[in-house]
Amino acid sequence: MLHLRPEARTDPRVGFYPGTFDPVTFGHLDIIHRASALFDRLLVGVAVNEGKQPLLDLEARLSALRHEVDKLPHGERIEVIGFDTLLVDAVRQAGAGTVVRGLRSGGDFDYESQLSGALRRLAPEIETVFLLSSEEHRSTASRIVKEIARLGGDISPFVSEDVAHIVLSKLGRGPT
Repeated sequence: MLHLRPEARTDPRVGFYPGTFDPVTFGHLDIIHRASALFDRLLVGVAVNEGKQPLLDLEARLSALRHEVDKLPHGERIEVIGFDTLLVDAVRQAGAGTVVRGLRSGGDFDYESQLSGALRRLAPEIETVFLLSSEEHRSTASRIVKEIARLGGDISPFVSEDVAHIVLSKLGRGPT
């Protein structure tokens, strides 16, 4: 969990990619991989966010994400952390100067531009950058992956074999 560092200064060379990652998908990993090439250091912040009623608990999401990130190029520059604060506080506490957000569609842009505007008003020193999802991942959303899994469908096009095993085990089923 992120520990409070009130003296932390933001660094524009440090990116912060927040999300619930319930579960982590190939779309998330694509954004992480591409963002890690843009920053000296990338923090992937896993939000507690009980309002979304996650399938996987925080520890399972952190563990799965760390396992998947270890496979990526630039993995040594990526750190996975949990947070249960306002995004602006987590970014400041981590010393990051840039928030990274992935966009799949125009609907995402509408929501993300509102979030970015609120962040800018709360912390003008923190920039937000948007990365457009790669075409093959634009239809991938964790909520869709969970729904497919709940209904007995194949989630292998959306998540790694290890993540699929975690999700299916949580739902009381073996891998497909």
